[in-house]
Amino acid sequence: MKIYSENKKASYDYNVLEKFEAGLVLFGQEVKSIKTGHINLSGSYVTFNRNEPFLVGVKVPPYQPNNAGADYNQERQRKLLLNKKEIDYLMGKSAQKGFSLIPLKIYDKGGRIKLEFGLAKGKKKYDKKERIKKRDVEREVNRELSE
Repeated sequence: MKIYSENKKASYDYNVLEKFEAGLVLFGQEVKSIKTGHINLSGSYVTFNRNEPFLVGVKVPPYQPNNAGADYNQERQRKLLLNKKEIDYLMGKSAQKGFSLIPLKIYDKGGRIKLEFGLAKGKKKYDKKERIKKRDVEREVNRELSE
């Protein structure tokens, strides 16, 4: 399983409660571009249009910029492939206040490009600071024990 892109800021900004896997509807040149590592997940999210899930805000530049079509949009919405039960469950959860669907990583599974996204709840600023303090204390304790 090769990971093409990972959203490292997601674990800092959100508490991920559940993780899901979905396929993506892509053009051929987008697949080539992703496989060469040219994809950016920062600032992206999953939303629903007419009961269908879409990935919004992902930038996939063209594989060969000189050969890209004039109408190619690198930030277009990309449809996600999920089961009907998963779609219904996620629509209900994402409609609740405070919950978001955040992309975590894009990877290859059996020759297909998959998206792992999570049902997440945003962290408050004081939660982030508390986590940093806790990590620093653990680091100091480990240093004292190793000496």
